[in-house]
Order: sequence, then C-alpha cells, then structure tokens
Amino acid sequence: MGILGFCLMVLAGAAQAAPRACTEASTVSERSPPVINVRVDNDLFARQDQGYSSGILVSMVSPNLKDYTEDDCLPALARWINRHLAKIQPSGFDQQNMVVKVGQGIFTPTDPERHDLIADDRPYAGALLASFGYNARKGDRLRSTQLVFGIVGPDAYAKQSQDFIHRLIGSKRFHGWDNQLHNEPVAMLVHERSQRFAARAIGKHGLQWDAINHWGGAIGNFQTYASAGTELRLGFRLPDDFGSSPVRPAGDNTAPNESYRVMRGWTWHAFVATDAKWVLHDITLDGNTFRDSHSVDKKPLVGEAAIGMAMTYDRWKFAFARYYRSREFDGQRSRPSFGSFTISRAF
Repeated sequence: MGILGFCLMVLAGAAQAAPRACTEASTVSERSPPVINVRVDNDLFARQDQGYSSGILVSMVSPNLKDYTEDDCLPALARWINRHLAKIQPSGFDQQNMVVKVGQGIFTPTDPERHDLIADDRPYAGALLASFGYNARKGDRLRSTQLVFGIVGPDAYAKQSQDFIHRLIGSKRFHGWDNQLHNEPVAMLVHERSQRFAARAIGKHGLQWDAINHWGGAIGNFQTYASAGTELRLGFRLPDDFGSSPVRPAGDNTAPNESYRVMRGWTWHAFVATDAKWVLHDITLDGNTFRDSHSVDKKPLVGEAAIGMAMTYDRWKFAFARYYRSREFDGQRSRPSFGSFTISRAF
C-alpha cells in the first residue's frame, strides 16, 4: 500500500505540472487535460473472498499529444523512455495519448483457515505491476498497446496488503500465504483494437445508446491470451470514448476525445460488457515459469460479463461495475464474481 501511495503522489504531481508545460509550447489547437484514475476491485462487493480477491490500480492519462518523444506535455523521463519503445508506438493516427499505470493484484483460494497447501484450489499469488500504454484514435477506431512489467511472489507484498485491508474491515485473515508463488519477474505485451458505433438518440428526451466492439490479446510470462467482446451503453450525453468497463485497456478514460470538452453538471449512463478469452498461460493458475510451484489445471476458454453505472460531474467521474466470470480451472467451487469502483479526476 505504501508503494502505491507513493506512486499516486508522483502521478498527481505530474498531472498538476503537465498543463503548465503544455500551455507555452503547444501547437495543438485543443488539448484534453491529464486524468488521474484510481480503481479498486474487491470480491467482497460480490460477497465472496476467493480467486481474484482484491486489486488496486492508479493510472495517469496524458493530454492529446503531437508525438511521444518531443511533446512538452510529457515529462522528460517519459520522452526518454519513449525513444526506446518506438516499435510498439502507433503512428498515422489523428489523436494519441500515453497512459502510465501501477497496480497490485491479490489471488487466494477459497478456504482462509488452512495453513497447508490446498492442492485442488488455486495458488496464493500476488502481483505488483507497472505499465506504459499508448492509445491512438482515428475516427471511430482506437488502437491500444501496453507494455507491462513487474513481479509475482512475496516481493509483491500481497499478504501485507490483504492483512491490512482485512484488519480495516474486520474480516478473517488468510493463513496460507507461506504457500504462495515464488518471486518471479514478469512482463507482458498487451494489444487491443476497438471500434465504436456512434451514439444514437432514443426518443426526444436526450437518451442515447452506443456500442463498442473490441478484440486483441497479450503475450508474456504473466498472461498470454486472445480476447474479443462488446459493450453496450445507455444514458444521457454519452462520453466520446471507447468504453466504461474499467478492467479493459481502453476502459479507464484512456481514449483520446475526438472533441474534448468538460461535461458540465451531472451526466450518467449504464453499461453492459462481455468478453471471451482463450487463455494459453496465466501465472496465477499455471504457477511459476522457471521453478516448481503449486498450480491447477486451468480452463482454456473463459467468459466474462459485467453490468455497471458511470456518472460524471464536471471534471469528476465515478464508475461501479459488477463482474461475473466463468470457472477458470478444473474443480473451482463457484463462479468468480467481484466489484470494481473507479474515481477519475481531470486536471
């Protein structure tokens, strides 16, 4: 939690500084402001305490950029890093921005009381991850690429984070963390493409609906998969972006706006999202890559559905979603479910 708190302070400071850097030297006629997102996932929202048990993610989204290596809206360190990552950056698009994220995920079996290794349930695992993301938009199409790196194992401090959270809410501690996966550096390249079908009016009272399709995949020793899905939204003054489901690469306010404007007053919309994955590798189920460790027989095909609500007020956005997932491994007792809450602020 301390690491994430420090990163949040760094990202907030960068967000405050970015508009000043952009003001003087910008040749882009209209900039979107930088955005800070804080997302909290927890299965207690779904009255469970197993599987993907908890997660926290902090991200910063840059303004729309001229390019990834010279634009003054990016800090000097980000421009230096981007010069070495040119091969994964998009080109030939009308709008583009950069996203930096840091987060922690906690994965546990069902029984919190047992100290021994539970062979027929998923491994204890923690992941501490950071990523650089590049988004580029042309009309109603978006391309998102993320380079993710971090660590799985005791050095991800998942046990300490879970104990802290459970003390706060008065929940039982999990006693089997001595059986968690070993320390292992992880890396993953994620790529996703989205197409939005423009909002259409329903009746004469301002109600609208739209649809966003997505497809892509990831490769790495953290996860390797292919996925595809869709999202439907219904509400008033729908945002000009590529989805509201916060667990997707383009779902946490990361899409450049075609015509940026701050939504004045309250707006809201509901959304339903689906995603299907063909999973080739998942370290939290398959176990460590280079050392013997606990593992389970994962299911190659996993489906997920979400229902949620998003609201904006001026520069603030609030979103809550409930996720339902099919069983991820043989012998899993119940279908996983968790809730996700996101707070976003444009600076």
